[in-house]
Amino acid sequence: MFPVQDILKLVFGRLGPDAIPHDPIVLGTLAMVILGGLSLFVAMTYYRVWGTLWRDWITSIDHKKIGIMYIILAVVMLLRGFVDALLMRAQQAMSFGDNTGFLPPHHYDQIFTAHGVLMIFFVAMPVITGFMNYVVPLQIGARDVSFPFLNNFSFWMTASGAVLMMISLFVGEFAATGWLAYPPLSGILQSSGVGVDYYIWALQIAGVGTSLSGINLIATIIKMRAPGMTMMKMPIFTWTALCTNVLIVAAFPVLTAVLALLTLDRTVGTNFFTNDLGGNAMMYVNLIWIWGHPEVYILVLPCFGIFSEVISTYSHKRLFGYASMVYATVVITVLSYVVWLHHFFTMGSGASVNAFFGITTMIISIPTGAKIFNWLFTMYRGRIVFDVPMLWSIGFMVTFVIGGMTGVLLAVPAADFVLHNSLFLIAHFHNVIIGSVVFGMFAGINYWFPKAFGYKLDAFWGKCSFWFWLVGFYMAFMPLYVLGLMGVTRRMSHFEDPSLQIWFQVAALGAVLIAIGIACFLIQLAVSYRNREQLRDVTGDPWNGRTLEWSTASPPPEYNFAFTPVVHELDAWHDMKQRGHQRPVAGFKAIHMPKNTATGFVIAMLCAVVGFALTWHMWLVAGLFFALVLVTVVAHTFNYQRDFYIPADHVTEIENLRTLSLAAQA
Repeated sequence: MFPVQDILKLVFGRLGPDAIPHDPIVLGTLAMVILGGLSLFVAMTYYRVWGTLWRDWITSIDHKKIGIMYIILAVVMLLRGFVDALLMRAQQAMSFGDNTGFLPPHHYDQIFTAHGVLMIFFVAMPVITGFMNYVVPLQIGARDVSFPFLNNFSFWMTASGAVLMMISLFVGEFAATGWLAYPPLSGILQSSGVGVDYYIWALQIAGVGTSLSGINLIATIIKMRAPGMTMMKMPIFTWTALCTNVLIVAAFPVLTAVLALLTLDRTVGTNFFTNDLGGNAMMYVNLIWIWGHPEVYILVLPCFGIFSEVISTYSHKRLFGYASMVYATVVITVLSYVVWLHHFFTMGSGASVNAFFGITTMIISIPTGAKIFNWLFTMYRGRIVFDVPMLWSIGFMVTFVIGGMTGVLLAVPAADFVLHNSLFLIAHFHNVIIGSVVFGMFAGINYWFPKAFGYKLDAFWGKCSFWFWLVGFYMAFMPLYVLGLMGVTRRMSHFEDPSLQIWFQVAALGAVLIAIGIACFLIQLAVSYRNREQLRDVTGDPWNGRTLEWSTASPPPEYNFAFTPVVHELDAWHDMKQRGHQRPVAGFKAIHMPKNTATGFVIAMLCAVVGFALTWHMWLVAGLFFALVLVTVVAHTFNYQRDFYIPADHVTEIENLRTLSLAAQA
């Protein structure tokens, strides 16, 4: 017989009453989350939306709804991640001399780690995956992605990883290692708590969803293009999505493997990344950046595609140099695998190795610069409309060029030896990621919102959001360039030199302006919904249509296209209209569609429980729920009743109404 203590340990592991943090900031946040959650539950119950939420969203396998849910997840995580940024900026602005600020060092370390993980894995990754999910099938003339159920499962696995991240705020602690969790700091001796385990399992669960989504989208783009759409007739956003997902499929298994090895070091006593017994901590750094640098382009390339679509549309011109943009995208994809070591020039690998990676880093800036010139030439002599998406695109071009130039500076090993681990590096990284991914996120939301919901977003609040973001960004990060050149180290929660304080205070003010920009975006959504009838836009077509996404209604029907379009030219929808293309009003057939399913949601939530149990060493619970995962997967393979047909008369009715509404607007 097992003693009671052993049984309790198998069930509860390290979980106990002391797992709830006693920090007043955390307790206050927990109270607000509980009150907010209860209020939301009551409101949703009162308005009876649970059934609709379950039937039409949670169990949906429609790529459009899944794409929207990805973007909603990204916006929610942006709010959480930006709160961390505000806390860090406030702490650094006041913590000088005898004033130690309001964040204890250990809590501050957790905050900057959580901020990085949230922004990269649960803001940037979901938002670009959301855009690819929503837009790519519409651009290539497909009714859905290749594997609709897998698409639903991928999203909920990503959401499960985000749930595990959020739980770490209130139960236990998060890692205090930095967002890449370098050993030996992430080893069991230096981080014996649950923080690094939360980090590992949240990323492993979300990584499964990302990898499967990459496979799904590659198969969709390669195999499901409309008749006549050759590779060089694909829209540029679809090209960037293809290259991005190739990077995902190639890079994310490396992240999975390196985190698995770190898990073995922490739990079973292996020595892959220790400083003794044959281990090598620098091997972890190599492996994590072999994933990490392609990850930068996984985030950036789809945003390049968004800006290409926006700049072409609002310049009223074809994209300048389509072929060169495609080739530049492919070259960036290949070169992203041969520059990873520039992230740690100071590791002591020698002059020849550093020179190779410095040169390749400079070379990769060439195709990126070519894109900038293509966008400029697209705008040249164009009839430019400075609508909100175009403002975000122009702001990106200016900001990204500055970030690119500082990146070329850091590509020089001698300069990197001076600036490595300084705030200059932080400014450069945010300059590139915010300038491309965050600006691309808001450009894409404003650009494709009419396609998704049938009405435009309010322009006034959109412009307010843009200007607060742009000014706030420069105020927040330009001072960090100055501080970095002065030798100020990153990740510090307290400073002694009072002459530095003014720079941190300016940076904190910039963060406040960015917060106002985020608030303006939320107001924009609310005002637009309230005035949606006045902002109604049936076609969602700001300029005659560029690609097949415009050849369907706004919002598109569940089946996207009643008739599969045939492509003859690069600008497919424009070509259709030049040929006198009309929407058919007869000859519709029943459309075969897969049914919604709850299996993806159930498996993902079970995986979240498994991740939580493994974090706390609740071995019995982990084993039980993992067995439930396997049973659910096996049971799903026998679920044959997943398909249905949309009757032809129903399709006819919908399409005829859309044809009449489009004709009336024209």
